[in-house]
Amino acid sequence: MTQKIDEDSVVWLTQDGYDQLKAELEDLKGPGRAEITQRISDARDEGDLKENGGYHAAKDEQGKMEARIRQLEDMLRRARVGETPKSGGAVEPGMKVSIKFAGDDDVETFLLGSRELLALDSSVDIDVYSPQSPLGAAILGKKKGEKATYEAPNGKPVTVTIVAAVPFKG
Repeated sequence: MTQKIDEDSVVWLTQDGYDQLKAELEDLKGPGRAEITQRISDARDEGDLKENGGYHAAKDEQGKMEARIRQLEDMLRRARVGETPKSGGAVEPGMKVSIKFAGDDDVETFLLGSRELLALDSSVDIDVYSPQSPLGAAILGKKKGEKATYEAPNGKPVTVTIVAAVPFKG
């Protein structure tokens, strides 16, 4: 039975990002599970489980690993793999976008995509906006120099100008 994926729950990934997440999942389900199962077995052989710190630590790690496996499976199920965005083109998911808010000279830069893209490289420190967010939806398809208006949570219109949109490299 195939589930229909709601457009709001889609995870936009480049092919490279998808491949990295898939490799992590395969590693966790294969060697990762085998290793943690062996550690639990070894700790269980040590005797009394009530006071066995190694056993409890391994069981905790197993729980975290299984949660990550479920997260990756869900993410990959909802993934929409796209081409790496073209430089200088229209704003699309997977791009690092710089904007200026009307009446403000400060430039704000963020990733238009999903936080899962950042999970691939924890050293990257950038805000993320979903393509389905009010701002994300308003700027989709816009090019450098174009303006977009969206409704803020307080109901007021907010206008932004696209300063730059380049493929996110991580």
